[in-house]
Amino acid sequence: MSAVQSNAKRILLLPGDGIGPEIVESASHVLQAAAKKHSIDIALVDGLIGGAAIDALGDPFPDETLAACRSVDAILLGAVGGPKWDSNVEALRPEKGLLRIRKTLDLFANLRPVKPFSALSHLSTLRPDKLAGVDILFVRELTSGIYFGEPRQLKADEASDTMRYSRDEISRVAQVAFKAAKKRRSLVTSIDKANVLASSKLWREEVTRLHDEDYRDICLEHQLVDSAAMRIVQEPAAFDVVLCPNMFGDILSDEASVLSGTLGLLPSASLGLGTLGLYEPIHGSAPDIAGHGVANPLATILSTAMMCRHSLDLEAVGADIEHAVEKVLHPGTLLSPDLGGTAKTTEITAAVINAL
Repeated sequence: MSAVQSNAKRILLLPGDGIGPEIVESASHVLQAAAKKHSIDIALVDGLIGGAAIDALGDPFPDETLAACRSVDAILLGAVGGPKWDSNVEALRPEKGLLRIRKTLDLFANLRPVKPFSALSHLSTLRPDKLAGVDILFVRELTSGIYFGEPRQLKADEASDTMRYSRDEISRVAQVAFKAAKKRRSLVTSIDKANVLASSKLWREEVTRLHDEDYRDICLEHQLVDSAAMRIVQEPAAFDVVLCPNMFGDILSDEASVLSGTLGLLPSASLGLGTLGLYEPIHGSAPDIAGHGVANPLATILSTAMMCRHSLDLEAVGADIEHAVEKVLHPGTLLSPDLGGTAKTTEITAAVINAL
């Protein structure tokens, strides 16, 4: 752990469960190496979330972790969950910690980039020609929608959930998408189910209003979620920024992982109105391989690159980390088991550090 300097960038590490501790350790070593190269001081702080926090403190998102979140510049999270806690009551499920940290810190915009590496195109279920030019940024609303809507109930013979959105919730995440598009190819595809759902009718209306008033220089298209799901595998290069309500974004961004061949290469950032952000790979805790030293750390390492850009104002450091990962992957020889290779987590970590 780095010595704390008054001007150091403070980062909270929340390893979580399963392979979380392994991949967060790997990413922290890479981040420290990159920061040292650029003469940047960073201070790493440890915390608990998910099942690990339940076991230690009886709460998937304890007060101590919340206090630590509010004292740092950025948060790096590994993964939460596992069969050990599957029989717990709902309030003591590891996933509740993940939902609560997003909601409590009001991290309403989830950014999930999908850009296949050319050296790994053979891993995708799509033909290489379909992958040419694919560079998608999913912007997913993260703190409202059906995952948080009330009322919700589960009875013996029926259950219900509520999918709700306010104009303000739609507007703020849409602004993130439009601003991101300005720095990319100036195209936003907004996803909804406006032909059926009232919340989607409001979503489409508010996104259109914001576009017409403030972002006319951006091309906006609306697409129903079912047709978007088909189009992602038919013509993925046609997308630039994809703006989604919470549940639709969750599903479509996971579907898009087939473009890169594995979830093990996809990072994410969860952002609010300030600079504080939560960074994590989009894959799960993979308890079946935890402790075997074979977890792919690259999605977590790439998440630290996003952290450098969005929360730490260290663009050059983030770019360096991304280039190092690309150098390691390009020969296609040092691959983790999920990519068809045999490389250990520590080997991949060392290779990325060497590439820096």
